[in-house]
Amino acid sequence: MPSRPRSYPGKRLLDVLVAGTALLVLLPLLGLIALLVWFSLGRPIFFRQERPGFAARPFRILKFRTMREARDAQGRLLPDGQRLTRVGAFLRRTSLDELPELWNVLRGEMSLVGPRPLLFRYLPYFRPRECLRFEVRPGITGLAQVSGRNCLGWDQRLELDARYVENLSLGQDLRILGRTVLAVLLREGASPDVDQVESWLDEERAAERRASSGPLPTPDLKV
Repeated sequence: MPSRPRSYPGKRLLDVLVAGTALLVLLPLLGLIALLVWFSLGRPIFFRQERPGFAARPFRILKFRTMREARDAQGRLLPDGQRLTRVGAFLRRTSLDELPELWNVLRGEMSLVGPRPLLFRYLPYFRPRECLRFEVRPGITGLAQVSGRNCLGWDQRLELDARYVENLSLGQDLRILGRTVLAVLLREGASPDVDQVESWLDEERAAERRASSGPLPTPDLKV
């Protein structure tokens, strides 16, 4: 694992210029969305969750909140579809809930383009090649997102993330950003209720492990 994120000349400058400009230009829209979330869900307005970033180091991803904290009789959170509000579904379909991540980009925790930051519970289930994702900063968008998003299977998504890291370049980032704008406008591959289209990586691969009766390789995430 490299001591610094893999990059190319100008990647961090591109992140700062685009994220900073976007936050300033979109400030009225961010304020309007914050009000909509407040009226429909109350506080907190933002969803914060620890995710593994570069070298699997934790950072707190920032999004607009889209779901209620509804729980069953045992205190467990209900499925996404039962907690998602109409405003939340709209924000997810249009990817507007992701806009606060521009702040993560300015802080240097994320990049505009890179593998999406997943859950800590998935760490033991990444295969060695898939751990290439931890050699770069995670992104707001990425090659997997413009190739089908969560409609792709896990093997496909994680392979695309590995290919992105292997072919890291300004040209690739610009193409992904362009395809992202088009995908958002056309709402391609966006599903508000992720539970309907996406399995849990750890559960899927744990089932594979049980079926094969063999352990999955343990990734080396030491820095």
